[in-house]
Amino acid sequence: MKAKGRPKKYRFVHQDPRIRQFSPRGRPGRPDETDLGVDEVEALRLADCLGMAQKDAAKLMQVSQQTFSRIVKKARKKAAEALTQGRMIRIKGGQYVLDTHHNFPQKSFVKSPWEEPKIEP
Repeated sequence: MKAKGRPKKYRFVHQDPRIRQFSPRGRPGRPDETDLGVDEVEALRLADCLGMAQKDAAKLMQVSQQTFSRIVKKARKKAAEALTQGRMIRIKGGQYVLDTHHNFPQKSFVKSPWEEPKIEP
């Protein structure tokens, strides 16, 4: 069956997630799973961890602001459902390209969320 509509554009991800799954403790048995795409994790990182404006974050991921907004909204919903229902979160897939050579703007808030924040004078 042929796919309908426009093909999805690749989203530019600037850091590959180091952790690929989160699992709840204290829940007996094998919990259900929720999949988050790498592009969704990057959108959460830029918007929530780094506090970037959607316009700036969308420019870094090379998508429109509206597309970025949809990605973040979808990722937040998935994460909230997984946390409140005790589901395992797996990070995999998505339409993305790893772009490690892109230069971030020179601001102190643009740091890796997996490192301790450093405040530059």
